[in-house]
Amino acid sequence: MQVALYSRGFITEDITNIRLLLDELHRVEITAILYEPFYRTLVQHINFEVPPNVFFTAEELPGKIDFLISLGGDGTLLDTVCYVRDTNIPVIGINFGRLGFLASIGKDEIHGLVQALLNRTYIVDTRSLVHLDANIPLFGDIPYALNEFTIHKKDTSAMVKIHTYLNGEFLNTYWADGLIVSTPTGSTGYSLSCGGPIVFPDAGNFVITPVAPHNLNVRPIIVPDDNVISFEVEGRSDQFLCTLDSRMETIDSNVQLAIRKESFKLSLLRLDDSNFLHTLRNKLLWGIDARNMIKI
Repeated sequence: MQVALYSRGFITEDITNIRLLLDELHRVEITAILYEPFYRTLVQHINFEVPPNVFFTAEELPGKIDFLISLGGDGTLLDTVCYVRDTNIPVIGINFGRLGFLASIGKDEIHGLVQALLNRTYIVDTRSLVHLDANIPLFGDIPYALNEFTIHKKDTSAMVKIHTYLNGEFLNTYWADGLIVSTPTGSTGYSLSCGGPIVFPDAGNFVITPVAPHNLNVRPIIVPDDNVISFEVEGRSDQFLCTLDSRMETIDSNVQLAIRKESFKLSLLRLDDSNFLHTLRNKLLWGIDARNMIKI
């Protein structure tokens, strides 16, 4: 069995857990292949008797990789979409960050995770992605994202007008700082912070959420994910921002943009004692009420 390890970086306190993970994998003869920038930093703190295989691009990932383990927070896990792409390699998130909604496996569960991989006692969920179509090249050969696509005003410029269409039929003109189109997975991210609803991961929907709308009667809306959502953007500035998760491009107002569901999905691995409701309650403190904690 082979696993790839990906991380943006780490703090000194994480070294013990990284060493534990490497030791556990080695003990059960699971081969670890490390993201090259991660390895360059790690080798300054951990002595490798035999240098591991490394990768830098998606193309360098060996074809027989069984899993990709993300070491970091949710942002780090979102990066892994650019590496696994449409290979169907399951992604595992060990939370070295703060909240860890997607990176749901705690540092204290490393031993249990390795045993689950070895014994195949885990659950794999599939998550839908958004795909961006544009009349100019944007985001290279990775025009898709796990959480959301956004259009946003640039810098501190005035708000923008975003004319929005569903399958070519006019939906609304949003006067706002921006607009979010999120997947069900992304509904607990940026969209949630802008007043969007929580959507279960296996729901076949997109959430369209305005960012700071200058209108009292414009609210987030849920649409089926078989719709193509297209946009025309106006504003006092000639340039705007669009993002796919943490990746950003600057665009002009004449760029044509449309969002649809990607043709493939991302596989996320979780341990069998964790599920979406458990994560909602324990990470986002969903429904917390002091009255429910009072013992009568």
